[in-house]
Amino acid sequence: MTPDPGSAEPGSSAASPGAANALGGEPSAYLRQHADNPVHWRPFGDEAFAFAAARDVPVFLSIGYAACHWCHVMARESFEDQDTADFLNANFVAIKVDREERPDVDAVYMAATQAISGEGGWPMSVFLLPDGRAFHAGTYYPPRPIPGRPSFRQVLEAVREAWLERRSAVEASADALARGIAAAQSGSAVRLDGPAPDLDAALLSGAVRELARSEDAAGGFGPAPKFPPSAVLEFLIRHAAVASDTSRTARDLAGRTLAAMARSALFDQLDGGFARYSVTRDWSVPHFEKMLYDNAQLLRGYVHWVRLGGTEGYPAGEAAAVAGRTADWMLAALGLAGAAGHGGEGGPAALASSLDADTVVDGVHSEGASYLWTPGELSALLGSADGAAVARMMNIHTRGTVSGTGSPLHPGRRLDGPDDEVWQRVRPVLLRARGGRPQPARDEKVVAGWNGLAVAALAEAGAVLDRPELVGAAERIAGYLERVHWTPGRGGEPGRLVRVSHDGQARGIGGLLEDYSFCAEGLFALYAVTGRTRWYAQAEAILAAACTRFAAGGTLRDAAGESAQVFNAQGRRDGMDPFDNATPSGAAAFAGALLSNSALSGSAEHRSMAGNILSLLPPLADRAPRVAGWLLATAQAALAGPLEAAVVGPDTPLRAELHRTLLHSPSPGLVIALRDPAGPAGESDAGDVRVPLLRGRSAAPDGSPQVFLCRGMVCDLPVRSVAALRERLATMAE
Repeated sequence: MTPDPGSAEPGSSAASPGAANALGGEPSAYLRQHADNPVHWRPFGDEAFAFAAARDVPVFLSIGYAACHWCHVMARESFEDQDTADFLNANFVAIKVDREERPDVDAVYMAATQAISGEGGWPMSVFLLPDGRAFHAGTYYPPRPIPGRPSFRQVLEAVREAWLERRSAVEASADALARGIAAAQSGSAVRLDGPAPDLDAALLSGAVRELARSEDAAGGFGPAPKFPPSAVLEFLIRHAAVASDTSRTARDLAGRTLAAMARSALFDQLDGGFARYSVTRDWSVPHFEKMLYDNAQLLRGYVHWVRLGGTEGYPAGEAAAVAGRTADWMLAALGLAGAAGHGGEGGPAALASSLDADTVVDGVHSEGASYLWTPGELSALLGSADGAAVARMMNIHTRGTVSGTGSPLHPGRRLDGPDDEVWQRVRPVLLRARGGRPQPARDEKVVAGWNGLAVAALAEAGAVLDRPELVGAAERIAGYLERVHWTPGRGGEPGRLVRVSHDGQARGIGGLLEDYSFCAEGLFALYAVTGRTRWYAQAEAILAAACTRFAAGGTLRDAAGESAQVFNAQGRRDGMDPFDNATPSGAAAFAGALLSNSALSGSAEHRSMAGNILSLLPPLADRAPRVAGWLLATAQAALAGPLEAAVVGPDTPLRAELHRTLLHSPSPGLVIALRDPAGPAGESDAGDVRVPLLRGRSAAPDGSPQVFLCRGMVCDLPVRSVAALRERLATMAE
């Protein structure tokens, strides 16, 4: 038994002192899952830590998330056990944290857990001084000892004994750990206020070669458990679009991984959408939770593969089908209809965070139960011939791969010919049958940054797949973020983005660097597709606020002082983690948004800031490219451009085709500005002056549309035909 892996991958009501379990009023689905535990849980906050100080007891901090399978297991085994709860309540102050609401808390205590135990994951179990510094930590603990892992009760008793008998040693350990975390943070510090060093293209080719050395024959990189390498795939796709001696290698690496994931049980073969990770090398046994952040990133990756043109081994058409089904799944399964009255007509206004790994069947949590099949079930539903054919093609055997008899659908190859004919015929039958089963729970909190990732993915999917309804969905989500999560600045103060909302109400901590960056990136992508200057202006406002909050003093940080306890735990210094986790690092995403803005606005300051962040790359590109994928992708965009495209002139079929040609270009450095003289509803042509790239650039002398292709706001002669635009793009990409 192992916890959900947490390798180098990544606002609460106060509890009154007399409260028992104080989680009942919390909006977080994860915290509410523990509201009926006999443990006297408190939400993370100053009052809980003050209560520990007043009682002179250590804090037991438990971190997890709603879709986490092993979190459910530890809850059932330990937190619902009265004797264990009594011991916890008598000797500790117990605090519960939803890591998705508080990634700042999760990040620092994950660093502590990995330093102490050599492993990381969820549930995370950390013991703290009342000032927030950690002194002991682990992940999942069983109710009884197993080889290599003590029982939870043994750990509690050992910590209590150390607290009472060896307090000075406990405090010395906490101090040393905090200083160690601070030292590690100082190694990744980056200054933003000096001249940016030059980028070396050889670094990117070296990263491709290193990735090739770590490729697994079953697709992906490294051993199991295997996570979708979303940021790395984005880098490889961008690198493949630029001529170099490693571009073919990058294309092949990306194609093999994309194909392996899409043809496996990681991808829901019935309903679409990707699971969080696979416990096997060949992607055949997924860990079943489905996360918005994974699916938003993978949707964009498969769309970019379509834009690149695919390979013979993984054609663009096959990837387009996967992208379309992923987008449909995101909107249908995670879409929050109306989002407390903010959605209006036409579809969801925001996207929920996740679907659970477990399904509750007869009161029991069963991992992946909604998704498992047996040969007998297939034959009963489809008849003996089709049932046997589906069992063969989907690797459903008498002995199950997840439960004793149940297995997920895992073709492990491309289905074509007669197999595909059978599959297309029976898929609706199986989907209806599965819909009649108990379904996994949904965590309905809205996370700003993850919805920002979805805005970019849906907008680009709509453009490339010719599905305007996906662009409409991206606009509704962007509107929700603007209304619910964003407060404009006043009196010279920057605006503020809140990380989480529930039922249409923002609450809790301010957004982190990743939230601001993902939202700005999503809005810039949405502007490129729609030409609506509303989205450009909103992206600029968010980016300006991020510069004030996270780059003040010339040093970048991930959070803006949201917690004194976190500050203490990381040695009383601000933290900045340059490594990608499940999502791109905040620093890398910030660099990408700065680069896009510099291309549209001409801001030399923003381009220099992006370049300084990219100076983190040299020690990572050759040795650890798998945790620097988005830095590499952003560096590739910087080296390839930015290539600025200004689309001007009347809204005619020719202009639409010129715009479409740009949106279908795989050039990694391309940034698009679109002038709309007709003006979208509520906007006039005057609004376009807010996009500096468009200033002074107008229609051709005969009034027809044209495209200016520029670098650093210096433009070549405009092009007025699709053929000429394609030729110019190809030349500039060399």
